This record gives sequence, C-alpha cells and structure tokens, in this order.
Amino acid sequence: MHGAASPRNVSFQDYLADIRTFTREVLRPAEDIVEHDDAIPADIVDAMRRIGLFGITLPHEYGGLGWTMEQQALLTMEFTQASAVYRSRFSTTIGLTSQVILDYGTDAQRRRYLPAMASGAMTGAFCLTEEAAGSDAGAVETCAVRDGDHYVVTGTKRYITNAPDADVFMVVARTGEGEGADALSCLLVERGTAGLSTPPHDRMMGQRGSHVGEVHFTECRVPASALVGGTEGNGLKKALRGINHARTHVGATCVGQALRLLDEGTAYLLERQQFGKPIGEFQAMQVLLGESQSEVLAARALVLEAARGFDRGPPIPIVEIACAKLFASEMVSKVADRVVQMLGGQGYLEQRAVARLYRDVRLFRIFEGTSQIQQTNIARAVLRRGRPLPLE
Repeated sequence: MHGAASPRNVSFQDYLADIRTFTREVLRPAEDIVEHDDAIPADIVDAMRRIGLFGITLPHEYGGLGWTMEQQALLTMEFTQASAVYRSRFSTTIGLTSQVILDYGTDAQRRRYLPAMASGAMTGAFCLTEEAAGSDAGAVETCAVRDGDHYVVTGTKRYITNAPDADVFMVVARTGEGEGADALSCLLVERGTAGLSTPPHDRMMGQRGSHVGEVHFTECRVPASALVGGTEGNGLKKALRGINHARTHVGATCVGQALRLLDEGTAYLLERQQFGKPIGEFQAMQVLLGESQSEVLAARALVLEAARGFDRGPPIPIVEIACAKLFASEMVSKVADRVVQMLGGQGYLEQRAVARLYRDVRLFRIFEGTSQIQQTNIARAVLRRGRPLPLE
C-alpha cells in the first residue's frame, strides 16, 4: 500500500495525503470495472482494509484510527472523489453499525465486533427500513419475541446496503407492546444464523457495485446477548446515533462527488474547442462553473461545521447535521446537472464518468432521510425554538 508505515502510526495530514494518492491511483482507474461487473474487485476491498478505511471512525482501543468527525469528513471528501460505490462497501460498517455498538453496546459486544469491524474483517449492515417503515421509522413491524434465553426475530427489511456482503446485521425490531418507537430495540444478528437469508441484490439506476437488497428473518433465533446494550427499548434513539453519523458522512460524500464532477467539467471546458477557442472562455459556461464552485465551497463549510459540532458534543448537533445533509445532497445534484450541460452530448455518453456520476448522486437526496424529511425536521426544530438557529 502507499507508504510503509501503518495507518495507525502516521499523522493525519500524512494519512490524508495517502488517501488522496490511493483515490487517484487505485480507486479511479478501476471505476469502469466496478460499473461493468457490478462489484468492487476483491483486491481493492483488501487494499481498502490495509489502508485503514474500515477503521477511520473507531478509537485506538478497538483497533481503529481514532480520527475526529471533522477529520473523517475531510477524508470522505477525498476518497469520494472516486466512485461513491467504494465508500458504500465500508460505510455501513464505519457508521450505522459500529457507532451504535460503540455508544450503546455491552463490553462484550464491543470486544467481539469493533476490532473486527475496524480491521475490515467484519462488514456490518443496518436493518431499519421496511415496506411500511421508511420515513416513518416508528412503524417497524419486524418483531423480536423473547423465548427463554433467546429472541425469535421475524420480518423483512429492504433497501439494506451490503445485505449480501454483511457478516453481522444491526436489526431494529419491535420487542414491546404498543405502536410507538419506545417498543423498538436493536439486536445484532450474525450471518449463518438459521432463519436469516438475503435474496439476490436489487439492480439500481446508479451506484452499480453497491449491493442493496432485502434481508429476511424467518423465526430467526438469536441469543439474548444479541440485544444491544442488554436492555430492551430506545431502539430508535440508538439507531439515530448511527444515522446522524452517517448523515454527516453523506454530506461529505456529496462534497467529494461534486469536486470530482467539477474536475471533469473543468478539464472539458479547457480542452473542448469551438469557434477557435476553448469553450471555457464563453460566459455561458463560466456561469455554470462559477455557480457550481461557490455551492461546493458552501456545502464543504457547512458539513465541516456540523462535523465540528459533533466533535464538541454531546449533544449531537442533529439540526445542523440535517441542514448539512440537505444542502449538500441538493447541491451535488445541481452540480451534476450543470456538468452534463457543460459537456453537452459528451456528458450523456456512457464512456464519460460524468454520466455515471449523474446517476449515482441522485440517491443522496433519498437515503439517510429524504430532503423532504430533513426540511420538515429542521423547520420543526426552529419552530420549537421560536427563532432561527444561531451562529455560535
């Protein structure tokens, strides 16, 4: 891998430089293979493990790299200047599953899962969404019924990233009476448990190589020790710890993808000649480029400020994270559209990375909370305060 030193023994700036080189020399050149095969080559997944990408969010005591949220955001903005599919391979491990275990798991759960996740030996998947439970997360119908020293889990989850690749599943299930979120709990279910199955993954409009599908639980018996934290209840509160971590990373991912799009667009504006000069000299193209660049920098600043708030917490700056995720995801879709326009017919051809990026980034306005859910949650928070959030 790049550099002889272990990623745990280098400064953050050196590690960031290593990730920048890795992105340009390893990840970008393999993008067409990932797209064609609908899979990340095994040797690249191994390389991502060696360089430490599975451990960027975990503390040293569990084998992680111990980076702050701000540092994680900066790293994400680098490695997502390649296909976002690479990030998806480890994103559910570094955020949605490991962070719930880190904050709420028992000592035994932390010792069992976190070192394996940090090394990349174990991939996690986060199972919340169902047919009736998407934006309304409290409507989960998957149930976990206590039976002696076990729970029996029954239900179906969908849109689960890494469903066919995961080794352990963080499952939000109903363990109590009533319809509310307080009756939900989180359980850890390992692959190979009888009654757990993952059908072939769904084919998506974009993000080819990211495996998303259903997870079925059919009278799946797991030991009571699988209950996260050892107590029932507060399942959504625990899940939101991972979700807010993931939303911050999604905001940073949108910035990285927008930077890649601008890189592609700028190169084309400089190379393409019309009327005897590069098309970048035409004011119409400059307007598209100038507006895009300013929005990327605005999103970068907003994401990094939300990440710093995360580092200053608790409490986690939930509203600021929602603002960052909303703005950045809407921004990258607009930038993608403008860059396709800059390239004209070339932007619509499959052999150009821009066409793939255009499809890929559309997802960011949907997952980890749609733009409309973010808007609603932000507005409700402002109304509860009775005034806008301050700049502090």
